[in-house]
Amino acid sequence: MVITVNNVVNEVSVSQPLRRNGFTFKQFFVAHDRCAMKVGTDGVLLGAWASVEQASCILDIGSGSGLIALMLAQRTPSSVMIDAAELDLPAAEQAKQNFEASPWAKRLNVFAQDINVVAQTHPAQYDLIVSNPPYFESAVACRDEARNTARYTQTLTHSALLKCAEKLLMSRGVFCVVLPYELGLALESNAHQQGWFTVRRLAVRDRPGKVLNRLLLALSRQPAEADSHELDLREREGVYSPAFRALIADFYLNY
Repeated sequence: MVITVNNVVNEVSVSQPLRRNGFTFKQFFVAHDRCAMKVGTDGVLLGAWASVEQASCILDIGSGSGLIALMLAQRTPSSVMIDAAELDLPAAEQAKQNFEASPWAKRLNVFAQDINVVAQTHPAQYDLIVSNPPYFESAVACRDEARNTARYTQTLTHSALLKCAEKLLMSRGVFCVVLPYELGLALESNAHQQGWFTVRRLAVRDRPGKVLNRLLLALSRQPAEADSHELDLREREGVYSPAFRALIADFYLNY
């Protein structure tokens, strides 16, 4: 099911050719030169880790270049529809280009609209929602307004994100998110206070002996016992760990 964009929503066009400035994966290319936040490890982790087995309709909140939506499209059958919400119009246009250049163009849709508005005006229709959200709550603003939107939570606080997910998610749906570790713990605690349950959690560190610096969460409104794991991205020698290589084997070149 695809959200219909009405005439108050910024229309996403594909007037410019796809640029070769981005990241090449095994089955698709992500151009990101017009996006404030580039392809990075956080998005790759979430796109590879989120459970898609029960998904039939997916929403990616704050999609940026469309990376996570594309990864989920690769991992799901042709019957699964995927929407991407991106507030920044240049990024939404680039995500649209990336989608149309991919093998899954017919089931990927992007709309440039505030997710807070979407949550107020559209029914709960998704069984999986994913987000790699802004995470800096206060700081000296960047000169680049788009980068401010991508990095800072003024436009979408984590409490507001949880409320949007609750409104747009079907009763047995799952909300997956990636955040810096301490902020992830805070969001998880906030979620539990709002009646969410942790289904899965993955705590990530760069290599053995380092502090945990990322947290991936799968949250549900249904009671569940959390399946918790840890992941080292690299071994002590600096090479990717076997566990990380296994996670991204279907996406990264040379794996």
